[in-house]
Amino acid sequence: MAETAEHIVRSFEQQLNRLRGLVTDMGGMVERQVALACTAVLDRDSEAASLAIEADPQVDRLEREAEQFFISLLALRQPMAQDLRLIVAALKITGELERIGDYAKNVARRSIVLNQFTMPLSLTGLAHMSNLVQENFKAVMDALGENDTAKAEEVWRSDEAVDDIYNALFRELVTYMMEDPRNITPCTHLLFIAKNLERIGDHATNIAEMVYYAVQGEALPDGRPKGEGTASAVVRPRE
Repeated sequence: MAETAEHIVRSFEQQLNRLRGLVTDMGGMVERQVALACTAVLDRDSEAASLAIEADPQVDRLEREAEQFFISLLALRQPMAQDLRLIVAALKITGELERIGDYAKNVARRSIVLNQFTMPLSLTGLAHMSNLVQENFKAVMDALGENDTAKAEEVWRSDEAVDDIYNALFRELVTYMMEDPRNITPCTHLLFIAKNLERIGDHATNIAEMVYYAVQGEALPDGRPKGEGTASAVVRPRE
């Protein structure tokens, strides 16, 4: 009887390890997709854009595979306490990762169109924003792999800085559009790209909240820090 119980426990632990592996693999795939999309915009690299777009079906496939595995694990194992929180969090995190992949694909697609235009302004601000978003995403995936709630909370709090950069970019781009109608089309694409990056930051923050909950068993405090300004309310792309 003891051997049977030990076998069941060992088998369940193997399945939990597979769960962690699926989430980690998907996170790595999406992290590369985001990096390619940012390179596509900042370096005007159409090849990187194509690779980011081509990665999207693979991300979607991995999400479906993970979802089926997580649901079967819930049904067959009926986990309790921290194991249950881990499985539920993993299920939600894969959904967040899929959305991040979608936003990366959108950025890549717009970068291809943007390459047809001469840039009316420096992309320094956008580069700063993309670097911060990528750093936060990497940090939250590290927090997930290490069960590091301090790192998760740090990502959660850093969302305000991403919002502040986005709001500054929004004002700058609108100014360029008002000054010269020829800037309207490229600046509109840059606005959508910036908004998509801001949304990637939001989803990374959502993952941070789930990591914290899975480990601690309680939610982070309400009232996520957000940057000042109204740009988010003015531009809300749905692609």
